[in-house]
Amino acid sequence: MERFLKKQILLYAAAALLATNEAAAQEKQDTSQKKQTASYSFSVEQAIEYGIQNKQTVLNAAVDQEIAQKKVNELKGIGLPQINGFVDAKKFFDIPTQVVPASAFGGPEGLTQAFQFGLAYNASAGVDASQLLFDGTYIVGLQASKTYVELSEKTYQQSKIETAEMVSKAYYNVLVSTERMEFLDANIARIKKLMDDTKAFYDNGFVEKIDVDRVQVTYNNLTNETERAKKNIELSKLLLKFQMGMDLKTDLTLTDNLKNIKFEEAMPADEPVDYTKRIEYSILQTNQHLQELDLKKNRFQYLPSLYAYADLSTYAYRYDFDFFDSDKGWYPTSFFGAKMSIPVFDGMQRRSRIAQAKLELKKTESNFKLLEQSISLETESSKIKLQNNIASLITQGKNRDLAEEVSRVSKIKYDQGVGSNLEVVTAETDYKEAVNNYYLAMYEAIVAKIDYLKATGTLIKN
Repeated sequence: MERFLKKQILLYAAAALLATNEAAAQEKQDTSQKKQTASYSFSVEQAIEYGIQNKQTVLNAAVDQEIAQKKVNELKGIGLPQINGFVDAKKFFDIPTQVVPASAFGGPEGLTQAFQFGLAYNASAGVDASQLLFDGTYIVGLQASKTYVELSEKTYQQSKIETAEMVSKAYYNVLVSTERMEFLDANIARIKKLMDDTKAFYDNGFVEKIDVDRVQVTYNNLTNETERAKKNIELSKLLLKFQMGMDLKTDLTLTDNLKNIKFEEAMPADEPVDYTKRIEYSILQTNQHLQELDLKKNRFQYLPSLYAYADLSTYAYRYDFDFFDSDKGWYPTSFFGAKMSIPVFDGMQRRSRIAQAKLELKKTESNFKLLEQSISLETESSKIKLQNNIASLITQGKNRDLAEEVSRVSKIKYDQGVGSNLEVVTAETDYKEAVNNYYLAMYEAIVAKIDYLKATGTLIKN
C-alpha cells in the first residue's frame, strides 16, 4: 500500500511538472506571436507615407535611381586613365619562319632563303596605360547620363503619386464600408425588435402570420447582407495593406473618419490648366532633352577623337622554361604615343542616325500636343465628375434624412396601432436603400476628388 501511494505521488508530481512546462511553452509561444504581429494606427496621410516607404514599385523606382547614378559613375570612368598589367608566356612548337631574298646573304638573285628566328620559349610582362584626351561623343554622353538620372528621379515621383492614389482610394473604401456596417448593425437591431414585437402581437391574435413572415424575411436578408458586409470589410483591409506594401497579417487601425473629409478645398476653380504640374509632362520634357542630346552626339561623331597611350614592358627568350633564372636576362622596352582618329567616310551611317534623331524629336513635339490634349480632357472630365458626385452626395444625404424620418414616423404609427406592419417594413427597406445610396455617393465623391487632384498634379507635394 505504501509503495502504491509513493507511485501515485510520483505520477501526480510528473503530471503537474508536465502541465507547468506546457503552460510555460504556450505562454512563450503567445508572447512570441505578439512580438511578431505588428500593430499600426494610421491616418490617410500616414498610410500614404508608409506606402511610399514600403510599396515594392516605389522601392524599385528608388533602386532605379541608384542604378542611374552608378551608370553616371561608370561613364565618368571612361574619361579617367585606363591602366592594365599583363603577363604573357608562349612555347612555340614550330619557330616562326621568315623568308628573305637569297641575295641578301650572297645568294643568287630571284631566289629566297627561309630562316627560323627566335627561341621556343618567349615571355613578356608589363603595364600599359591610355588616356582619353578628346571625344565629343563622350562629353555628350556625360550630359545624357545626368539627364538619365533626372528621368529616374521623375519616374520615382510618378510611382509615389500612383501609390498615393491607390492607398487613398483603398483607405476610404475601408472607412465607408466600416461606417455602412455600423448602420447595418443598428438596422438589424431595429428589425429584430420589430420581429419580436410582431411575434408577440401574433401570439395575442392582433396580427396575421403573414406579418410575422414578412418581417422574418426582411430580418434574414439583412442578416445575410451584414455577414457579407463584414467579409467585404476584411477584404478591403487586405487590399489596403497590399497597396501599402504591408504584411497582410499586420493589425491595422484607421484613425480618420468620413466626417473630416472636406470637398470644398478640392472644388474646381476656373483656371487654365497648368501642364507642368503633371509628372507625365515633366517626364516627356526630360525625354525630349535626351533626344536632343542624342542628336548632338551623332553630330559630334564627325569630330576627331584623341587618345594618349604609354607602355612599359620587358621580354625574355629561352631555350627552356626557365624564365625565373636570375642569371638570364630580361629585355625592357617602353614607349609613349598619341593617336588621333579622324572619321572620313562611314557609308552615310552618321547622316542616317542624325536624320532618325531629328524625326524622333519631331514625333516628340506631336506627343506634347497629344499629352496636353489628354491632360486638358482628363482635368475637365474629372472636374465635371467631381461636381456631379458632390451634388449627388448632397441629394442622397437629403434622401437618407427623409427616409430616416419616414421610418421613424411609420414605427410610431405602428406602435400606436394606427399603422401597418407592411408600412414599417417598407419604410425600413427604403431607409436602408437610401443609406446604401448615400455611402455609395460618398465613396464616388471621394474617388472623384482623388482623381481631380491627380489630374491637376496636386495629389501629393513634390
